[in-house]
Amino acid sequence: MTGDVRLLLLLVGFAACLLATSSRAQPTEAKVGLIIDADSPVGKIATTTIPMALEDFYAAFPNSTARVNILQHDSGGDVVAAASAALQLMTSQGARAILGPQSSVESAFVAGLATQAELPVVSFSSTSPSVSPATARFFSRAAQSDAAQAGTVAALATLFGWRRVVPIYQDDDYGAAFVPFLVDALASARAAEVPYRCALPADTSPDALAAEMYRMESEQTRVFVLHARAALARRVFAAAEEAGMTGEGYVWVITQGITGLLGSVQPPQGVIGLAPYVPTTPRLRDVKKRWAQRYIRDHPDDDLSHAVLGCYAVWAYDAAWAMASAAERLSAADLSTQPGLVNGAGGPTDISGLGKSASGENFLQAINDTKFEGLGGRFDLVDGELVVPAYRVLNIMDDGKERGVGFWSPAYGLTRHVGRRSDKPDGALAPVIWPGESTVRPSGWVQPTNARKLRVAVPGNVSDSYRSILHLEVDSVTNQTTAGGFVIEVFEAAVRLLPYALPFEYVKAESQPYDNLILGVENGTFDAAVADMTITADRAAHVDFTLPYMSSDIAMVVPLRDQRGGNFTWFFFLKPLSSDLWLVSAAFFLFTGFVVWAIEHRDNGEFGAEVEITPSNKGKLTPTNQAGTKGKLTPSNQVGTLVYFGFSTLVFSHREKLTSNLSRLVVVIWVFVVLILQSSYTASLTSMLTVPRVEPTIADYLALLRGTEKVGVMNNSFTGEALTRSGFPQARIMRYSTARSFQEALLNKSIGAVVNETPYFNIFLKTYSDNFTMTDQRNMTGGLGFAFPKGSPYVTDLSRAIMNLTESDEINKIQRKWFGDLKDGDSQFTSGSLNFKSFGSLFLLTGVTSLVCCVVHLIFNFYADNRRQPAQQITSRHSSRREAHCVIEMAGSQHSASSSYTSEGSGSMEMVILPSDEIEPFTGGQREEAVSPTHQRA
Repeated sequence: MTGDVRLLLLLVGFAACLLATSSRAQPTEAKVGLIIDADSPVGKIATTTIPMALEDFYAAFPNSTARVNILQHDSGGDVVAAASAALQLMTSQGARAILGPQSSVESAFVAGLATQAELPVVSFSSTSPSVSPATARFFSRAAQSDAAQAGTVAALATLFGWRRVVPIYQDDDYGAAFVPFLVDALASARAAEVPYRCALPADTSPDALAAEMYRMESEQTRVFVLHARAALARRVFAAAEEAGMTGEGYVWVITQGITGLLGSVQPPQGVIGLAPYVPTTPRLRDVKKRWAQRYIRDHPDDDLSHAVLGCYAVWAYDAAWAMASAAERLSAADLSTQPGLVNGAGGPTDISGLGKSASGENFLQAINDTKFEGLGGRFDLVDGELVVPAYRVLNIMDDGKERGVGFWSPAYGLTRHVGRRSDKPDGALAPVIWPGESTVRPSGWVQPTNARKLRVAVPGNVSDSYRSILHLEVDSVTNQTTAGGFVIEVFEAAVRLLPYALPFEYVKAESQPYDNLILGVENGTFDAAVADMTITADRAAHVDFTLPYMSSDIAMVVPLRDQRGGNFTWFFFLKPLSSDLWLVSAAFFLFTGFVVWAIEHRDNGEFGAEVEITPSNKGKLTPTNQAGTKGKLTPSNQVGTLVYFGFSTLVFSHREKLTSNLSRLVVVIWVFVVLILQSSYTASLTSMLTVPRVEPTIADYLALLRGTEKVGVMNNSFTGEALTRSGFPQARIMRYSTARSFQEALLNKSIGAVVNETPYFNIFLKTYSDNFTMTDQRNMTGGLGFAFPKGSPYVTDLSRAIMNLTESDEINKIQRKWFGDLKDGDSQFTSGSLNFKSFGSLFLLTGVTSLVCCVVHLIFNFYADNRRQPAQQITSRHSSRREAHCVIEMAGSQHSASSSYTSEGSGSMEMVILPSDEIEPFTGGQREEAVSPTHQRA
């Protein structure tokens, strides 16, 4: 019994294992449709790549619970066939998603149907911006949009200096949708303009194609961007080669759609191609090798040159891998739902009654969320579109092989190494071999064979007063136009620096406001305007200006008047020096007197030192000076001496004797400063009293605006409108055409001022500088420039030429030729009051000298007092006993007496007679008299 149980359990376990194995061996099927043009290059690539990608996926993930089953349909490149195949896949065949369609036109129609049916469509070859997830929610692009490569073309045009680019494109949704992005990229980078667009239908006849090539060959532009499908691109290159447009001097740039199919197109040598950047990995090398073998096996009749793993093969491989990965991520519930569309209201061909896919929403979410390291790098759909980090810039060689010369990315621009910015702009790309095996960068321009000369408008009837600026003459017999002047010579010098020939002719523009001349350039009446034309914001809105070749500011010229009469006051003599200089000078007079007093007053009686009693004044002590044996000046007398001495140096009349070398040094430096001050004061006062003191009749623009005087402006100048906009009454604006009319109007007071630009005033004041002056100069203009129509490529090239003229000092030479050494009108204003800044260094010199001498004097006195103090202490002990009384020894006297005596003329004096035993012995029997401090020696 036990054995039977064991046998039963063994059989049950064996059966369970068989069931599990059977369930793993039969994963759930996920049908996916594939719509391609099987005979096209991209279709052949897809039929080889997609099955290979699915095989590689399931080899890497053998335990997958879902298996993608491809249901292929051949549309033949027809939109109706593609739509019919899509309806069949969604309704009767139960497809849960669709790969393709191949072309943008087919994708747009199928994406609309799929969005209505809520069934995902993933395209690996539809690169046109005309169809996108933004317009069809259930559409995802596993390829790079063509719009992204427009920035690369603009960067190349900027790097190589191409000013005109002609796009040649296929006239359908694929080609036409790319051109607006290209034009916008060129405009935003200010790289080049698009003078002509060559739109070619896919079935363009050979004769029509040849006619287009010859038309473009006769124009000036030599840079062409080709954006077409492989079949048309091959025919375009054949026609261009026949027309001689693939040789030296030409530039051809092909977009990623052609670069991905080089084997099918076979472009000529020297073409620049763009391709999405695909990092080289061991996996990519392995897939390339196996893919080439499989492609040859699947298409044995095809050219071996087509067996190249390009961008379309990489995108198809990753799209199939993403589809398998998304199917694996679907839940069992989604895979178990009914395939195809449910809840439809009509039949399988009723578009308006299509049902909805039960698993479409989740499948779309799974596809957009799929991220992995694909064959072309990181696979990540952002907003339903594949993100490509960079583009490769390729140079096509003569054997049809490609050579990488650099990369472009939005973050780093053009670089030689991916993901790293180039150190030097000229080294952004490796050397390029251009058409004709040339290594010289094509300029992109040539002399056109049928283009007319540039019609350059030059104002006529220019006043002789400004002939040096601009003039134009027309020979009445030959009708030949000759122009000259500073403006014309600068323009011709700039044209000579252009890297191409620019034929032009001068056309006389009748006298008119320059704003009207600007409109003539804008509407095509003239091709350019060369004149003394100021760059303003209003004018720049209609035309493009070159860089200014001459700076220009708004200024005002007014008459001068002499202000001397009736302008003197009681304190006019103070005007030569400013108030701060007067105050500083007075302070230094006092300071110098103080320093001299501080040095001299201890030893110099004239500055207050004690006076010794000499034999000449002995016995003549007065009651007012009987305090001791020495006399001193009172404090008031010392202050008076200090002040008197300081200010007496102004007229060099100081009579006090100086005993110290330090004080003498102070006085010498100070007298030098006083001499310069006095001379400057005298010169300035003399100038004020004798030289005419002219001042402008109108100080500035605000004074002109507040007044009632009329103002003169030049004909055809914008200054009149500028004055009106600033609030100046139109009735007070008078227009004149010549410099002499301005001079006469100012003198007869018809106008109070002239408002114009500084170049004209430089010429005016050079002739009439005696009575007028320029004032109130403001930086209000952008200078003088040449005008061209909007988008003209000549603007950038001429601006660069003007910069070269400026840096080489050529413009200054031309200016000196026509104007001489231009200077502003000589100023006729007298100099203002002298201020402290003019003499700051002198006051600093005398101040430092005085301080140093004063400090040295204090140091010397300090050390002298320290040496004298011990000696005074010794002598004071011996004299103290003699200072109290005057002792007189009398022979034989034993008594003392006290008497009072009166010295002649000196008042009373008390004598004290001491006893003989209190008298100190004297050497040689002589007696010593001691006079107390309260007595005077008789």
